[in-house]
Amino acid sequence: MTFGQRIRFFRNRVKKSQKDVENETAIPQTTLSGWETGISEPRASELQKLAAALGVSIADLMDDSQPADDPATTDPGPAA
Repeated sequence: MTFGQRIRFFRNRVKKSQKDVENETAIPQTTLSGWETGISEPRASELQKLAAALGVSIADLMDDSQPADDPATTDPGPAA
């Protein structure tokens, strides 16, 4: 899972839009979109604000393994 995918995953998990995160952090929605699509990455101060808004640690955001409750990591069962 990429860094941007982790941001989107945690943002969706707490049911927040990019606009919601912008309102909480003063980080522009266009910047958040750039992070989620891999165009850019946050500075340390932005990373702290983002983690707080998403209710996760910076380590959670930086961990390149997929979260255990990510649907992409669950076994879909036998093929039809």
